[in-house]
Amino acid sequence: MSTTASSIPARLDRLPWSAWHWRVVIALGVSWLLDGLEVTVVGSIGPALQRPETLGLSGGQVGWAASAYIGGAVLGALYFGRLADKLGRKRMFLVTLVVYLVATLMTAFTWDIYSFAFCRLLTGVGIGGEYAAINSAIDELIPARLRGRVDLAVNGTFWIGAAMGAGLSVALLNPAFISPEWGWRLAFALGGVLALAILLVRRHLPESPRWLLMHGRFDEAEAVMRQIERAVGVSDKVDPQLAIRPLRAVPWNQVVHVLTVQYRARTVLGLTLMTAQAFFYNAIFFTYALVLARFYDVPDDHVGYYIFPFALGNFLGPLLLGHLFDTVGRRTMIAATYALSGLGLLATGYAFRQEMLTATTQALAWSAIFFVASAAASSAYLTVSEVFPLEMRAITISLFYAAGTALGGFLGPPLYGAMIESGGRGALFGAYAFAAALMVAAAIVTLFLGVDAERRPLEDVCAPLGCDTKSDDEKPAPLRHGQ
Repeated sequence: MSTTASSIPARLDRLPWSAWHWRVVIALGVSWLLDGLEVTVVGSIGPALQRPETLGLSGGQVGWAASAYIGGAVLGALYFGRLADKLGRKRMFLVTLVVYLVATLMTAFTWDIYSFAFCRLLTGVGIGGEYAAINSAIDELIPARLRGRVDLAVNGTFWIGAAMGAGLSVALLNPAFISPEWGWRLAFALGGVLALAILLVRRHLPESPRWLLMHGRFDEAEAVMRQIERAVGVSDKVDPQLAIRPLRAVPWNQVVHVLTVQYRARTVLGLTLMTAQAFFYNAIFFTYALVLARFYDVPDDHVGYYIFPFALGNFLGPLLLGHLFDTVGRRTMIAATYALSGLGLLATGYAFRQEMLTATTQALAWSAIFFVASAAASSAYLTVSEVFPLEMRAITISLFYAAGTALGGFLGPPLYGAMIESGGRGALFGAYAFAAALMVAAAIVTLFLGVDAERRPLEDVCAPLGCDTKSDDEKPAPLRHGQ
């Protein structure tokens, strides 16, 4: 297609923060809340699922069910991520929410490890598909000067879901309130009800004008942009133009070329960040309840109380540290948060091995560590969503999520679950030390390969494929609007 000039990217970035932006963040960011709800519910009810009157699972089976969820998330991210680039952000963030809704309701009616794991896999497919469409849409709609803090805060809503899951587990695993045989089923059913409410709100959101522009749908992009400007209350004109040649489809060979040749250093950076945080989080959080039950004799219906401070630390970290990623800068903050997270886990793991901690002090120590680690993990998603071309943004997020999760998250839960079941603190400390080393290594890689994307338009951080770009061995020249 021929080259066309448009002011839409500059108009999106110049918008003042408004109630419209809040609606976008709430309606889309809730996907992370759902993920947090799912992960925490399963983590909290893990010990309860081992009872004969429920599903009678072993610790290892609980871990494998968690891996089924992660595996489904990988498949969903890859499949729906590609479709989000082809068919649009809006269509996919509606479809993936429906997949999640149906799958989590099905989980409430499972009867053994096989049906439970299968439904967890389907639930993961829906959540994984959400990642690519949601992160792409948010980055493309939020002004550049605020993109870092908003993206981190949105990713941090995972922990609102975690707190909700903890609250549900406390109430629904209390024998005085409901029979344990039915409490865990009701927890999943309520997740489906929440998804239905979100679906009703999300259907009113617009398609990304940037996506429409890159696919040659100029009239639609202009109409959506005007609708947004009316909602925000902005009427002033913007002169800077972006020259772009729309590409309606990006073939796989071009995707591979961009990742392995044109921006290979960024690819190494993204893989390192995603793998380290995936192993760090999935291996630890999926087995948190098992650690409390096995080593500290915490009753099943009390596990949720220990997740509250943990969730609070994880939510407050991105929320309070997020603005520093836009002011101090991406490279410095990402390296610092990854390094501090790794060193903190190493120290806490050693104290755990030496039996210096109680259930309460263990929870508080992990809350402090994950205050920083949550910002680090969120910055990994921020990085891979803003440093590659817009035309392949969703599939790029999917590929990095899939690779990082497969390398760092899929084997972690069953590995940690088996270690916990064996009752050995030494082996578990070794796994903690390995996760800590990965985080420190990621910090070092960031210092050398990090991209200074703070406060820069997406088209400056990485030029669209329809524009001229330089190789990864050279600093990409910014696109200067109006030239």
